[in-house]
Formats: sequence, C-alpha cells, structure tokens
Amino acid sequence: MKSVNIIPVVLITLSSLSATAQDQAKIPEGIAIAIKAGNATELSKYMNSTIELLLLDKEDFYKKNVAETILKDFFAEYQTKDFTIRHQGAKNDAQYAIGNLKTEKGDFRVYFLLKKVDQELLIHQIRIESDNGK
Repeated sequence: MKSVNIIPVVLITLSSLSATAQDQAKIPEGIAIAIKAGNATELSKYMNSTIELLLLDKEDFYKKNVAETILKDFFAEYQTKDFTIRHQGAKNDAQYAIGNLKTEKGDFRVYFLLKKVDQELLIHQIRIESDNGK
C-alpha cells in the first residue's frame, strides 16, 4: 500500500524538475523579437563583448560592434519575413536555441549559444546558414 502513495509524490517531483529545466532553457524573448524584426542593433544588446559569428561566407570572432555591422548588412540584403524558434535547451551555464529565419531571398537556420557572464545571459555564438532542407 505504501508504494501506491509514493507514485504520486515521484510524479509530482519529476514534473516540477522538468518544469524547472524548461524555465532555465528559456532564452530572452528579445533575441527572437530582434531577429524576427531584422534589428541588429537590438540583437547586439544581448551579445557578449566578443562573439563567434558564422554567417554564410564569414566565420570568425568579432567584437560586438563589428558583429552588429555584419548582421546589419545581412538583414539589409535578406529582409526578414518571419523567425520561429524550433528548439532550445540548456546545459550547465550555457543555453542554446535553433530557429528558422524566413527572408525575402530564402530560408535560413539560425543557431545561437548563450553563456552567463556576471549572472547575465549573453550571446557568444551566432550561426546563420542556408536552409537547404526545403
């Protein structure tokens, strides 16, 4: 009879742990909004002082202001129509998200990695690659 009483407690504990893990994996909403709007200036507010940017033919570590300029050029050439986060997760103090960016000139897969810096989640890597899976 005691094992029957333990099952609800275990289920409640597991569901609360799962909810906590999902809350921790939630990336700042402003990042998705900035990408959807094609707003590199707003996106740069979430960047670390140096980020790794992998963008079509560019791949390097850039200072925040240089990365912002490169992304401004990208968004000017590929005007955004929509952005949707498809998956996000977390491990230790790092979080990531993968999304689909629809532009006037085609679709892209966007991946970004965030890490805690002084208790603030900041983007350390952005990868934008052509989505040939369509």
